[in-house]
Amino acid sequence: MKSYISRVVFILAITLSLIAMSAAQERPARQNPSYNPAATTNGFGFVTTGVIMKIKSASIAKDGTITTQFTLTDSNGAGLDVNGVLTAGVEGLAFVAAYIPNGQSQYVAYTTNVDKATTNTNPSQTQASTDKGGTYTLVDAPSGTYNYTFGTKAAGFDPTATHTIGAQAERDLSAYGFPTTYTSDTVFTFVPNGSAVTNVRDVVNEAACNSCHNPISAHGNPGPRQKIAFCVLCHTPQSTNPDSLNTVDMKVFIHKIHMGSSLPSVVAGTPYYVEHRGTREDYSTIVFPQATRNCTTCHAAGPTQANNWKTNPSRAVCGSCHDDVNFATGQNHVNLIQNDDSQCKNCHVTSPSNEFDASIQGAHTVPNNSAMLPGIVLKIVNIANATPGNAPTVTYQVLNKAGAPVDATKLTTFRVVLGGSNVDYGTNGGLRVSETPTVTGDSTGTYVYTMTNKIPAGATGSYTISLLAANNVTLLPGTTQQMTAVDSAVPVISYFSVDGSPMAARRVVVATAKCSACHQNLAFVHGGSREDTQACVICHNPTLQDGTSKDSVNFATQIHSIHRGENLTNPYILGTTNYQTIRFPGDLRDCSTCHVNSSYELENVGAVAPVATAGGFTPTTLPIAAACQGCHDDKATASHALANTTALGEACIVCHGASGAFSLDTVHARVL
Repeated sequence: MKSYISRVVFILAITLSLIAMSAAQERPARQNPSYNPAATTNGFGFVTTGVIMKIKSASIAKDGTITTQFTLTDSNGAGLDVNGVLTAGVEGLAFVAAYIPNGQSQYVAYTTNVDKATTNTNPSQTQASTDKGGTYTLVDAPSGTYNYTFGTKAAGFDPTATHTIGAQAERDLSAYGFPTTYTSDTVFTFVPNGSAVTNVRDVVNEAACNSCHNPISAHGNPGPRQKIAFCVLCHTPQSTNPDSLNTVDMKVFIHKIHMGSSLPSVVAGTPYYVEHRGTREDYSTIVFPQATRNCTTCHAAGPTQANNWKTNPSRAVCGSCHDDVNFATGQNHVNLIQNDDSQCKNCHVTSPSNEFDASIQGAHTVPNNSAMLPGIVLKIVNIANATPGNAPTVTYQVLNKAGAPVDATKLTTFRVVLGGSNVDYGTNGGLRVSETPTVTGDSTGTYVYTMTNKIPAGATGSYTISLLAANNVTLLPGTTQQMTAVDSAVPVISYFSVDGSPMAARRVVVATAKCSACHQNLAFVHGGSREDTQACVICHNPTLQDGTSKDSVNFATQIHSIHRGENLTNPYILGTTNYQTIRFPGDLRDCSTCHVNSSYELENVGAVAPVATAGGFTPTTLPIAAACQGCHDDKATASHALANTTALGEACIVCHGASGAFSLDTVHARVL
């Protein structure tokens, strides 16, 4: 009887909580997009969120039985029931066991599966997988401690070899009104005989991945696998995708994914893909957002084997990017046959003698980053006559990185850009002009140039002058490796008042350094002369539109649209380029990926001028709506913005301001 009453009370509590919560469901909980919260209840006193899985120990018995002890808790550290009965939520757990054979460097998984092709008649293939048929034993409920005994046995295992257990947890609380699946992954490395672990696989880490991917995750959305140390347990040389017959060995798979559209095989017309759970993942359109020769973008300092990329060349690694090389015949390998990896280091040495030599570092030198480039260093010395109705006179200096004068008239690109006012360039009677100086300098590399354009007669406030320069330089002239590189100057920017009022610099919204986390540098645009976002916004102002599509090229709209890419409702076309092919590698909800401080908050927008949007739904769009519609480009969003705009301006801040019910931190929250 008591048990029956308890169940009735429990069901009644759930019902009442659901009724009380129904209105609140329409208003998401406010949360910073990168905030990892403690457990919350969402109205249920007995339901908490989050999942954290940690392996505490592991062992292998003489008969090969693998056992691991782990804890499974919510975000507050309270134990969870693996069966989802005594605590709320459905838990999905998975385990992998693998080892590194002594004398080798990569894992071999004990837990494997033979997978059939789903789209063709290719033969079945072995792939590392998760364990099947394992059993759980409760050790301590309050701490969520369990033992897991694998269904797979480590037959004939070597007790002196490095072994690793990987485990993942997914906690589904959708039945209680939580719209996300909480995930966790963990690894534990040991040597069965109790010896210290000395042989490891630690080439790259998630810190490098997360400079773009924010965070890296796989096998779901969000994916439960976020640790590279877990990924390498399954992405081993033993694993082949049956549909494509492509290996998913980590060192090959990741190189090929990031090469994507640049793979010689893809350029020749063969798509690169794998079939996963009945879904084809085609990586043939991937465009790496910087030079693919920047090996240290991924192979950054930190891991134990961070230098493997330059110290351990192999046919598998090199052939993953250079997949038009046939090592068996010598084709595209200077006619040299390579039957094994033993001789790779003879030519591809660890330390370069020269840039662009056959060493790994030399062969991956990016021409635009070459130390042979003389460099261009710009400096604005003085700005005179910068008042309304007058043409400013700019004194500037052009040197190379050694401090020697440079003849600026011989540079491929040199521009003096005048823009104002600094609130919104080119609007409200302001201007944006770009001129190529026609002057000569003195022996110190100092130049004086009076612009042909004048500051408008009615100008007020502050304006900007920027210098932009780049030069095409021939490297290794007269050799068979002769090539052209772009020597880029970092733009210099000077702000000044035109009417005696206090000087006001243009607001900083995004940081060049944040762009460089993915792009390495911004010199790839406009011939290499615009490597600073504060210079970009002078031209990419509210007045700028594409000449063909009439789509806005205002910086906020353009950058949002480009990075939204394949998720846009409508094509975003500039010239002949349709940016719907772009795949953003991070999380679009995390505004802080590009924005500095809280510049994305509506209270900090700062812009006041309408944006020219002749290619959109309306001829002009007010600044907040224009920025938002760069991502949310559907007609309903445009209509919503119009409905909340009056003669007094945009009312967006009421709901979407920092204190609003639907603040940006709320609607863009990654964890609810």
